[in-house]
Amino acid sequence: MTSTWELLTFLIFTATTAVLHCNADSLPPPTNLTYKWLDPFTVNVSWSWKMPSNLPKNCVKFEYELEGKVPGEVVRRTDHQYFTNTYLTEEKDSDHWNYTIRTSVSFLDPTSASCHGWDDSTVVTATVHSPKPRAKVVKDFRCFLDPSGMNCSWIPVNHSQNLTLSYRKCGHSSEELLKDLKDCDQYYTDGARDGCYLGVGHEIDICISAATVAESMTFKPLLEVHPPKLTITQREKYLHLSWLPPEVGSHCVWEIRLCSRQCFETKEECQSLIKEGEVFEKEIGYDEDRCYEFRSRFMTNEFCPRISSDFGDVVTFGKNKPHDETLTVVAIVIPIILSICVILSCYYFRKHKDIICPNIPDPSAIFKEMMMNGNRELKPSTGNLYTPVPESTESCKITLVTENSVPQQNL
Repeated sequence: MTSTWELLTFLIFTATTAVLHCNADSLPPPTNLTYKWLDPFTVNVSWSWKMPSNLPKNCVKFEYELEGKVPGEVVRRTDHQYFTNTYLTEEKDSDHWNYTIRTSVSFLDPTSASCHGWDDSTVVTATVHSPKPRAKVVKDFRCFLDPSGMNCSWIPVNHSQNLTLSYRKCGHSSEELLKDLKDCDQYYTDGARDGCYLGVGHEIDICISAATVAESMTFKPLLEVHPPKLTITQREKYLHLSWLPPEVGSHCVWEIRLCSRQCFETKEECQSLIKEGEVFEKEIGYDEDRCYEFRSRFMTNEFCPRISSDFGDVVTFGKNKPHDETLTVVAIVIPIILSICVILSCYYFRKHKDIICPNIPDPSAIFKEMMMNGNRELKPSTGNLYTPVPESTESCKITLVTENSVPQQNL
């Protein structure tokens, strides 16, 4: 019986809600949307809204949402007829932002029907423009952190324009934070770069406004620290590497990006190290016959504002020693000598085969021939021998003559 009564009550409530929803009126949308910049980073958006006379109290909230928001970002709701937010032109790459705002029904008690019968209002859009047109008035803006503060430098896009730099901690949660905006009063010039010392103490979440008379840009600077100094000591067959952490950002989790390779090699291995204790430490295997090169840099993890350093100077340890080439020479020369010996052996064996392996006659054939033919004496060979033919010669007569006589020819 009780179950039947509960079912009947539920059906009546559902039917009543459906009827009220079908006859629901829409809430009036916000009107007279305006905005006001509280400083270069924070804007206040406000509106008017007239509450219907038959609408119970505590039934309304205002929803606002930034167009082009990050996926997964929830729609924000407020009881007030305004909201404040921080905008950086370089984050959105724009000098204006569009907000959609509407009046929505707020059911404080889901079982109460006092707020039923109303639908959310239509959406209205509020367009917020930056105080000055967005333009890139500086480039390569970098800030070095040290215990005394923050040293920022940049390259002006137009050196003929006067640049004003202001800064404060990022956020919009309190009036004291908004009043903490400071103008740079310690400008300097170093060649092609201009700079300024910012008195921010240990604060690292800083927003910067760089403005000329007609243009401006707001952004978070790229924060850097000085490169780490690597110390190397040899412990038997290991190298002990150590670094001291940066002097700033003690509340952040720092990492070391270590890259190493053998000297004159192109392949490099990199790894990330997390501090354990007071210093960064790492042990690696070491070959005394090899030379090693190390370079490292600082960086924060994802839970801190992004801070990093350039890679420090390359640190070299050890020397490349020549290997003992005896085994290599033996492994190359011995096969060559053996090959030459085999080739020469084959050559001389074929050339002197008759001497090395003579034909041995069959002893039985020799004995058989002796028995059949007996002993034979050699007979003198007969034949005509060559007899030389005598040559004919003529006699010669010599006659002595006197000095005055006429020589005569012999006849």
